[in-house]
Amino acid sequence: QVQLVESGGGLVQPGGSLRLSCTVSGTILSINAMGWYRRAPGKEREFVARITSFGYTTYGDSVQGRFTISRDNAKNTVYLQMNSLEPEDTAVYYCNAEIGGLYWGQGTQVSVSS
Repeated sequence: QVQLVESGGGLVQPGGSLRLSCTVSGTILSINAMGWYRRAPGKEREFVARITSFGYTTYGDSVQGRFTISRDNAKNTVYLQMNSLEPEDTAVYYCNAEIGGLYWGQGTQVSVSS
């Protein structure tokens, strides 16, 4: 059984930083792409960032230049470094991983407020 567990969410002031982590556990042969999405209250799910197994990255327009996705293949972990956070970044952040099918974590809350 594959599980994804996110951590690192919390409350931060505008302009601050947070680093999210997502670790994949279970019976895994290989992980292809990994990514992050978010859902803000009353809004649709939004693409945040994605990284392939070769390290190629893509970002959503609203986070480009502020967020950085990375991964540690030895630890089956993907990270999301979030800088210059804005109140509009407040959302539940979900990671996913392409392992044959697409698997999702349970989400971690990020709140940006003064």
